[in-house]
Amino acid sequence: MAQKTNQQVFPLGPESKEPRSDEESGSQTSAEELKRKKRIKLAIYIAAFAVFQTIVILVFALIVMRVKTPKVRLGKDVTFHNVTTGNSTSPSFDINFTTQLRVKNANFGPYKYDSTVATFMYKGVTVGQVTIPKGKTGLRSTKKVVVTLNVNSKDLPSSANLASALESGLLMLNSHAKLSGKVELMFIMKKKKSVEMNCTMTINLSSKEIHSMICE
Repeated sequence: MAQKTNQQVFPLGPESKEPRSDEESGSQTSAEELKRKKRIKLAIYIAAFAVFQTIVILVFALIVMRVKTPKVRLGKDVTFHNVTTGNSTSPSFDINFTTQLRVKNANFGPYKYDSTVATFMYKGVTVGQVTIPKGKTGLRSTKKVVVTLNVNSKDLPSSANLASALESGLLMLNSHAKLSGKVELMFIMKKKKSVEMNCTMTINLSSKEIHSMICE
């Protein structure tokens, strides 16, 4: 008779956890990579904005806030009302004319200047003067100031050798003026600026026209 073998039955232990699948691991890696890329993008945007701000500030400081010296010149548009000259034995001149003084302002703010006097000379001797009233030239613009004056030879010494100039038909006059004022920027900054005019005009006495005009 066959014998029965006793078989011992062991209880099953707790189920062991299975390792995470490759899909879950890959998903977590992708999320971390995405966050890292976002942080890099944000850092790039911040750096680019900082650089842009620096450039804007530099441009503003170097161009807008930089104060340039205005310029004043005599215009070539001259109208002669009366031109009277003497002869070689009694040389003289008496001339009335209207001209323009042009005040050029290249700044990003107005230039306000005080009243001054423009002096016209023949060989260093004053032959005429005209008052330039106080005024204002707008930002990046040119103001034209129309003036009418008389120049004459009554105060010239005999040594001025005027006769030779009258014989040539060309009379050379020098003009000088100094404007003093302030440039205003952004309504908060004011800077004093003075500008001088030094021009040489040559008058054609026969045609009563400007032969040449040179301004420094």
